Amino acid sequence: MKQGEVSDASESRFSVALFAAAKLPGVRIDREAYLRKTLARRCTEDEVRIAIAETPSAAGICLEVLDRAANDSIRFDTSKASAFSAAAGIPGVFAMPATVPADLAQYVTHMLRVSQKLAYLYSWPDLFESHADDIDDATMGVLTLFFGVMFGAQSANVAVGKVAGMMAENVAKKLPQKALTQGVIYPIVKKVAGYIGAEMTKQTFAKGVSKAIPLVGAAVSGGLTFATYRPMAKRLQKHLAGLELAIPQSKLVP
Repeated sequence: MKQGEVSDASESRFSVALFAAAKLPGVRIDREAYLRKTLARRCTEDEVRIAIAETPSAAGICLEVLDRAANDSIRFDTSKASAFSAAAGIPGVFAMPATVPADLAQYVTHMLRVSQKLAYLYSWPDLFESHADDIDDATMGVLTLFFGVMFGAQSANVAVGKVAGMMAENVAKKLPQKALTQGVIYPIVKKVAGYIGAEMTKQTFAKGVSKAIPLVGAAVSGGLTFATYRPMAKRLQKHLAGLELAIPQSKLVP
């Protein structure tokens, strides 16, 4: 298979996995409910109300508070992802055809959940605002870029920064559809999707090997998930926290 074909296959593999995960029950985070629950014990009622109606940045919530909330969410989802991965490793080699795809699906699912939580804390808009079954291309694009940041793709860091800059400049409450689907960001989205697909294939192989020995495979698989998931989530947190969108508006220079 030629290099271009390999890249296309990797891009398709990731896009299919992300699209399927985004349609699973319980994967989409209710922005209002999440912000209300997460910020209620750290902020005033007025701050919570403004954070929901507008953004945490507009509410003037300091980054230290948002970072603590983000760390709690990362800790929670890391524990769940690791526990599921460990459970998938218990049956051993004879269950591998079933457990490996299931483990990959849950891994993408938990990455998707934590990326939404971090986005909402750091003042990104509702990614599934319509609550429709279908996922629009702009949402798929920005989620791909978030995953790219988690996987360490520098081009994804740059692209997320550009998207955030467009939104901050226009005081937008929605994603820049054109840029993400046919404009300057779109080629980066496709490139990042191919990169993630290739990286996911490597991780799936490593976890699949770890599942070959029952019980021992559970510990190794759960450990691999813990060792990779948390640093990836922290990478996205650090990047989103450093963007202009996240800066409390009271601290912005006029």
